[in-house]
Amino acid sequence: MKVLQSIPKREMNFFENDDTLHKILEQILDSEFLDYAQRELQDFGALVAGEIDERAKHTDREGEPRLKRYNKYGEEVSEIWVNEGYKKTIQQTYNTGIVGYVHKEIPQLGKKGNYVYSFAQGYLLSQAEPGFYCPVTLTMATTYLLDQYADDALKARFLPHVCSTGEVELFEGATFLTERQGGSDVGANVVEARFDGENYRLYGEKYFASNAGMCGVAMVLARIEGATPGSKGLTLFAVPWKKEDGSVNGLRIRRLKDKLGVRAVPSGEVEFDGALAYVVGDLNKGIYYMLEALNLSRICNAVASVGIMRRAFLEAKQYVSNRSAFGNVLTNYPMIQDSLSKFAAKVHVEVATTFDLIQLYDVVSSGKGTEKETILNRLKIAIVKKETAEQAVKFASEAIELHGGNGYIEDFVTPRLLRDAQVLTVWEGTANILALEVIRLVNKHDAHKLFIEEMSNRLQKVSNTQLKDIVVDKVNKLQEQLNVFVTLNEDMQTYEAKEVARKMALVYESVVAVEWADQYGGKYEKLAEIYIEDTWALRKIGEQMKTVEYFNEIF
Repeated sequence: MKVLQSIPKREMNFFENDDTLHKILEQILDSEFLDYAQRELQDFGALVAGEIDERAKHTDREGEPRLKRYNKYGEEVSEIWVNEGYKKTIQQTYNTGIVGYVHKEIPQLGKKGNYVYSFAQGYLLSQAEPGFYCPVTLTMATTYLLDQYADDALKARFLPHVCSTGEVELFEGATFLTERQGGSDVGANVVEARFDGENYRLYGEKYFASNAGMCGVAMVLARIEGATPGSKGLTLFAVPWKKEDGSVNGLRIRRLKDKLGVRAVPSGEVEFDGALAYVVGDLNKGIYYMLEALNLSRICNAVASVGIMRRAFLEAKQYVSNRSAFGNVLTNYPMIQDSLSKFAAKVHVEVATTFDLIQLYDVVSSGKGTEKETILNRLKIAIVKKETAEQAVKFASEAIELHGGNGYIEDFVTPRLLRDAQVLTVWEGTANILALEVIRLVNKHDAHKLFIEEMSNRLQKVSNTQLKDIVVDKVNKLQEQLNVFVTLNEDMQTYEAKEVARKMALVYESVVAVEWADQYGGKYEKLAEIYIEDTWALRKIGEQMKTVEYFNEIF
């Protein structure tokens, strides 16, 4: 009987050897902020790869959240039990400022942080615990909505808590949208907001409410009596989970969902029975506000996706580098080298592209973006969210295959990566919903013209002719297809939209790939060659094996 070799245990730090992330931060942050970020991310990268990763395994397999509906006196409390390790992860993560420092000063710098830094933290966190990055995402969205649209009294009450880095009690956030009869059709929502003469109180049910029972305040869409039907009749409310005396605020959790993955986040069915609620912003702009928060959450979704991709790649590389078969280490075989090289190229390009988008989002979310930048921001969010989510599932699956039978065993992280990745194609909008967003932006705002213009202008600045010419050709072909797309009827547009979105994402990534090749050369030029050849199926049978020939230079 053949004895399976054991893989040597290694100390990991998810930040330390991520050259792409290091270069992204160097491109975007000023020198003072860069020094700070590098120190903090070095510590956080080790923490995530060590303690937080160990706790994530426990939470997933044995310590998932549980619902405690009643106390010992039979009173309804709707409390969520979480394990002690999970509580420690909450403390350690929020205290880094992953949410707070976007909205308040970093003490060591005397200025606010930005989304680039926050998402760098989220990218590292998602390599160990994408399930917990969901509550972080919801808290980011809640904080954004309060900071942008709440009145001074609401800000004073809630912002210090959702932005807490340890100095006051933390309130995690939540955004409750989904109802049974509506799903993605938010305009069908029926949760009511009734005015009692002094305050609004909510009645009804939210069917998929993530972070239920753990949040200190939830952002909820509800319909005021007499409001117009459809999405335009929805108002945004801030709903504290508990009253000031500590009792539950007219809320109950009917049950928690038994999910395939991301078990760290409690997702439940929440009933409102007179819950005290506070109007946020204009009564008639609730859906507008929530869609703004949804765009932020979609970027978080993309960040979680590339985090899973990166972890799947690291695990696969570690495994095959330490296993032998038929007398050779697996990485000596061309098939394995080909798989790892394609892995490395796609991870690098998707991380770089996601942060290219995030840099634009930082401008737009601060209110400094032009109309063109705002439209491109929405378009890029839709296509990048879709592509990264689909690739996260693919990467997790391929990592299992490279592990062989061990990849299917829960002793390894790979099964959890696949289970956690699958929800990312659903959360914050499925491919169909994102395709509809692309249709709206193209038909209403000529987003396709703005996109082609930007991609063409960026390519003009690239000097690497060989790679540039290939991508210019792809941009031109996409432009032809988009010109046809806008002339199609509604049914045909919905039929074609997902493929159009995919091609736009691949063109965007290809432009970023050649920019990096042009700026940095070396391994980044090799990675760009591999990415473009593989993405556009350019290699013919029997031609140069770039993934094999470049293997040692890439790694």
